[in-house]
Amino acid sequence: MTDLVLGIDIGTASSKATIATADGDVRAVAAVEHPVSSPRPGWYEHDPETAWWSGVLRLLRELPSNDVREVAALGVSGIGPCLLPCDANDRALRPAILYGIDTRATSEVGEIAARLGKDAILERCGSRLSSQSLGPKLAWLRAREPQVFEAMRRWHMASSFVVARLTGEWVLDHHSASQCDPLYELEACSWIDEWVDSVVPGLPLPPLRWPSEVVGTVTPPAASTTGLRAGVPVVAGTVDAWAEAVSAGVRKPGSLMLQYGSTLFLILQGAVPHRHPSTWTTRSVDPDAFSAAAGLATGGLLVDWAVRLLGGDRDALTSGAATLPPGANGLLALPYFAGERTPIFDPSARGVIAGLTLRHGPEHVFRALLEATAYAVRHNLEALADEPPGAGVAVGGGTASSLWLQIVSDATGLTQTVPTITIGASYGMALLAAEGAGLAEAGISWARPAATYCPAQNATAYEELFEAYMQLYPTTRSIQHRLANRQLDEGSTR
Repeated sequence: MTDLVLGIDIGTASSKATIATADGDVRAVAAVEHPVSSPRPGWYEHDPETAWWSGVLRLLRELPSNDVREVAALGVSGIGPCLLPCDANDRALRPAILYGIDTRATSEVGEIAARLGKDAILERCGSRLSSQSLGPKLAWLRAREPQVFEAMRRWHMASSFVVARLTGEWVLDHHSASQCDPLYELEACSWIDEWVDSVVPGLPLPPLRWPSEVVGTVTPPAASTTGLRAGVPVVAGTVDAWAEAVSAGVRKPGSLMLQYGSTLFLILQGAVPHRHPSTWTTRSVDPDAFSAAAGLATGGLLVDWAVRLLGGDRDALTSGAATLPPGANGLLALPYFAGERTPIFDPSARGVIAGLTLRHGPEHVFRALLEATAYAVRHNLEALADEPPGAGVAVGGGTASSLWLQIVSDATGLTQTVPTITIGASYGMALLAAEGAGLAEAGISWARPAATYCPAQNATAYEELFEAYMQLYPTTRSIQHRLANRQLDEGSTR
């Protein structure tokens, strides 16, 4: 029997599954879409039964049944940090509250930071509190939905929920826990009991494991439901971006990943923690490593929105934008269409397109928005390290756009390689499952480079544009906030 491993990834708008051999050859891939709910401005949620568990079952039905039955180990990654409160039987008590794009806990962020101290949180947890932090969302749940908080016996992220359905075990991996600021001690690798009691007293806490650590096996009931064999080892899993970094071979100190997904995410690996108030520092997938991370609130979401708004022909927009010079003939945009995460941590930031004239067309706006994401990447790179890396690995669905990749390289000075296999997090989870089950050597890489994007002759133009970009947000911030408040007021009356 061939040693096959299965990786499952639950994304924002879709989920994927990959079956591979223990040396990285892909046997089968499946993908399904699922809805994202936004019941109020700034709120983003998933129905865990529809988006998570039913999605997993659909994926397994799409994969070859013979390969599913031969799987020797599996792992699950997913969006995070997110919050799903459950009862003792892992039944959801409300929809899952998603990661940093959900900004409902803004007041809790400020209150907890003032009480515990911004610098103390940064020192112990590696990051300052933001919409990405899980602690404030738990505090929001306790204050705003106390009946749910009181009934909660377990809480999950996307990966741990599916692992629990498969094995009956409630665990959380150390990387995911390190995004539960301010509840987890970065260098001690443990929960901070006194801060848990201060922020969310009575909160049940899961045991902690490393992402590639086997935490249980597929139970007979789960086997009957999924088509997997009972007794198959299941590893703890982790947050999708870190599983994608594994798929790209980004695990060694100094290596950088750019994830072009629904949001644009960056991970820079390090041997020691790099604490910066404008980024996130977390544990990595490996016990002896740390990560410095940054994330836009948009990326592919903004590109897709622009395609819909500007006529729906992606190829025509891309072709037209490719003929334009840097700066799209005098346009400059801010990509803060869903607020912004790093490095400004401003949920009330809003998108801006400056310089519009009657001579501009859809292709100009499209290029300006692509360039806006590139400037945001550069802004984050400058915060991620004292010496920003000169090269990175690009992954995710957005790598299908050579124009987008070239613009990012031109605007940042970053050389980007794209792996041969760009499946993403599900492929990385398959590798972590192989490691956990002893089918592959720990720390190996399956990634092989396929394409390279080097900075072109646009450095001077983009240097001037980036300087203007850095001025545009502080100049318009107060207006953005006033408009955001109007949007929230109007949304609350509907």
